[in-house]
Amino acid sequence: MSQQLESQIARIADALERRFPPELQADLYGFPAYRWSLRGLEAVERLRALPMSAFAAMDRQKELLHGNSQRFAEGRPAHDALLWGARGMGKSALCRSAAAEAGLAVVQVEPERIGDLEVLLSQLAKAGDRRFIVLIDDFGVDATVSVHRLRSLLDGSIEARAANALIYVTSNRRHLVPRAAGSGAADVHERDAQHDELALAERFGLSIGFHEASEADYLAICHSLAAARGVGPVEKADALAFAHMRGARSGRIAAHYVTDLAGRD
Repeated sequence: MSQQLESQIARIADALERRFPPELQADLYGFPAYRWSLRGLEAVERLRALPMSAFAAMDRQKELLHGNSQRFAEGRPAHDALLWGARGMGKSALCRSAAAEAGLAVVQVEPERIGDLEVLLSQLAKAGDRRFIVLIDDFGVDATVSVHRLRSLLDGSIEARAANALIYVTSNRRHLVPRAAGSGAADVHERDAQHDELALAERFGLSIGFHEASEADYLAICHSLAAARGVGPVEKADALAFAHMRGARSGRIAAHYVTDLAGRD
């Protein structure tokens, strides 16, 4: 092979590597969390997780998810989990905190990588005795391929799943499908798609609902988050006025209020 041809091949190889870099493969033992993205498995050096004691107005939800995560960490049978319901009520935050308290690593899946979860799970299986929570946050119903892949992984694939990973999914819908507008409007394909998505929801062994916060719930969350951050005092009228300005009461609004409170002189 001539030197000129070798040089051309090398330049082409360099260009291809820049255009399509190899996927990242982070050390599966070295970090508390990871991100499964188009770049590959990226390490997250610090996991954003509140102490479980900071979550208020969700005692039953905490108990269920903490218990499931702890059983899994101890090597006992545990469920994949669907956390569904009102926006901003701490579903994904609770997943991270329950995993961290149980000593489990968290892998957050970016939306564009849901379709190849099998690749992720096969990589995690190489970690042997380390256990992971694979977190799919705010799962929607737009990607039919993602629905089919996830449904197959949960229950129905011919291939055995890695024993060291559970899948936790958060969604704003209980059944992962929008309510039908009318009984006669949907065609056969739409009904089939809704059937697939309902079948997906049924494959989770643990389903935990989150409802909109009452005034008492919202104030309890404000007090709990303020105590966790060492700020305060939380004045009822002030906290309610903050929520009123934003048109909602939720855990997310409570967190914003506590941040605002912490930043005041």
